[in-house]
Amino acid sequence: MADPGTSESSRPDEWPDWPARPSPVLALNRMGSFDWDLDTGLIHLDARAHEVLDLLPEEFDGRPGALAGRVPRAESLRLDTLVAQAMRNGSEHYGAYFRVRLRDGTLRWAHTQGRIRRDGTGRPHRVIGILRDATPELEESDARRDRAALDEARRRRTGVVQSATAALAHARTVDDVIDALKDTAGLPHLGATGVVMGLVEGDRIVLVAEGPDDGYADEGARVTRIDEAYPMSEAVRTLSPRFIESPREFAERYPALWPHLTGLRITAAAYLPLIAQARPIGAVGLLYSDRSGFTPEDRDVLVAVGSSIAQSLQRAMLYEQRTDLAEGLQQAMLPRTIPSVPGCDIAVRYRAASAAGTLGRDIGGDWYDLIPLPGGRVGAVIGDVQGHDTHAAAVMGQLRIVLRAYAAEGHPPATVMARASVFLHELDTDRFATCLYAEADLATGVIQAVRAGHIDPLLRHGGGACRRAPVPGGLPLGLSAEFGQLSYPVGTIELDPGDTLVLCTDGLVERPGADLDDGVRALAALVASGPEEVRALADRLIELAGRRRGDDDAALLLLRRRERESQGAGRRLRRHVAPGDPAALGGARRTIRTAARVWGLGRHADDIALVADELITNVLLHTEGFAVVTLRLLSDTGRRLRVEVEDSSSALPRRREAGENGMTGRGLLLVETLADGWGVEARGGGKCVWAEFALPGPAAAPAEEPARAVRPAAPEPPGRES
Repeated sequence: MADPGTSESSRPDEWPDWPARPSPVLALNRMGSFDWDLDTGLIHLDARAHEVLDLLPEEFDGRPGALAGRVPRAESLRLDTLVAQAMRNGSEHYGAYFRVRLRDGTLRWAHTQGRIRRDGTGRPHRVIGILRDATPELEESDARRDRAALDEARRRRTGVVQSATAALAHARTVDDVIDALKDTAGLPHLGATGVVMGLVEGDRIVLVAEGPDDGYADEGARVTRIDEAYPMSEAVRTLSPRFIESPREFAERYPALWPHLTGLRITAAAYLPLIAQARPIGAVGLLYSDRSGFTPEDRDVLVAVGSSIAQSLQRAMLYEQRTDLAEGLQQAMLPRTIPSVPGCDIAVRYRAASAAGTLGRDIGGDWYDLIPLPGGRVGAVIGDVQGHDTHAAAVMGQLRIVLRAYAAEGHPPATVMARASVFLHELDTDRFATCLYAEADLATGVIQAVRAGHIDPLLRHGGGACRRAPVPGGLPLGLSAEFGQLSYPVGTIELDPGDTLVLCTDGLVERPGADLDDGVRALAALVASGPEEVRALADRLIELAGRRRGDDDAALLLLRRRERESQGAGRRLRRHVAPGDPAALGGARRTIRTAARVWGLGRHADDIALVADELITNVLLHTEGFAVVTLRLLSDTGRRLRVEVEDSSSALPRRREAGENGMTGRGLLLVETLADGWGVEARGGGKCVWAEFALPGPAAAPAEEPARAVRPAAPEPPGRES
């Protein structure tokens, strides 16, 4: 047999059913089996096949070349030609007699029969077959005359087992096993007219399948006790099959069941126990309308069929148990509830992957989170840990917790992301993660966003238009710490009332063979045409993602800012600034300027930001505590904006002359010059320094600016360690 070569892209140990398990019927017929991976060239032989080829296990390393000492070259070339021809002409089976040279030098005849398995493109990638000693039948004249009949009979019997095994090979769940048995195309492989199957639940048997049509069991027999006089109950109770060879025998042995089968023309039946790890898990009944009686060979074949069904059923049960455990782990890692945040509507969704054939790949590391913050702010997180397994889910859970903790401590977005990257780098894992963290002030609509290798968010405007909102990005979490690039740039997004921020993972936009940008544009079109209510929109997006049945999980977070109930008065912004944290000071300065612009204060925005900056700086320089800055619009006496900066010191501010170098002493003079009024109020154990600005005209909504939604800001250094 030729060696096709080794391919690293397809390893047999990646197949859940490689090597194929030998069936008991093969051993009963003195047959061995082989499983040949055409991509790697490796061949697996069972113990009986080693005997046929007169090989010791240690003499065969799985490569075809190791058979050269047993299969003469001329025979090997003939077999290679036969197999190659079958592969080229699209055949599914081949068979041939060939000679084997034994270790004592003598020759004997052997027979091989193979089944060629192809992938979705029709390319052969695997051959499963049998080997047997054919010397007696070829050396004796009677055996030679009956060779065709013997081959046909054995092919039929082994074909039943192989066909049943092939039909069940891809069953991942119990429902898949049931569907394979009920399939009208699968029943002829078993030679049966109908099939029934029941599973053991405690001391009962529950009927879970009957096909191809209902009617093979009465209502009273759908749940039976194991100690009752039914054929399925007897098979489970005794762990041995029950063969019924005639209608008369059926009526005599099972009078309670037979009256319900009289109209179905049943002439024989075989009830087989499904045994896994020496205990019964159920039973299957094969019903026939065209046979009477079972030969010993027929019974052996049916026992083998029952064994294949039991193995598939046990594998499906194990898969479902492990999947339930893995999904439970992932659900435990995701937030159990999303808090209600005043001023916005939130919707989150998660969809597991649907990768076929690999246990555990239908979970992953995608996650979302919503973090309430002081001052009416909220932090929105979307992220994706590399990989699709329980380890990715576990890393995701830890990363979500630390991100939440850093954000709740009051760190600015760039610092939150940098610290999370350091945490992941120091974690005992080789995984990295992409992430996007957006801190939204719902009073002003200002969003500060930081992106670590993640896809950009989408912004849907109140009118329905949706577009990509580019955010400057850094390296994924873990990698930025490894390469020492922890300075994440911060982008600013303005969220007007009625606008919706869309955060998602790439499982919602990636499509096999398609460009990522095309996927983002397609998602934007879906968002634009979707319902305005965020929960309905989230349901629609995740449903469409599920229809694609991709091999990646997907997470989605929608945040919609509610419409303002009133214009002008009542708008308020509040920020805490810690001493020694330049990132927090820079973030507050940036947010104040953006808030003033969003409120429609236009040319006053820079003056307001400068006054607030001077008052905050005074607190940080001359006190030892936090500065709390508040902006609010007032309407009691005309239209005015008030800036308040609170601290814990009772010492009053005083104006000083500028120093010799001209760099200090101008703060309060600047406040007095730019503001229309300022003063000091006692506040408990501290004070509040305030400044007011008179604003002309009524409040007006800011004009729509196509390019204003995102304004990259200069990178802020990570916050100091607390």
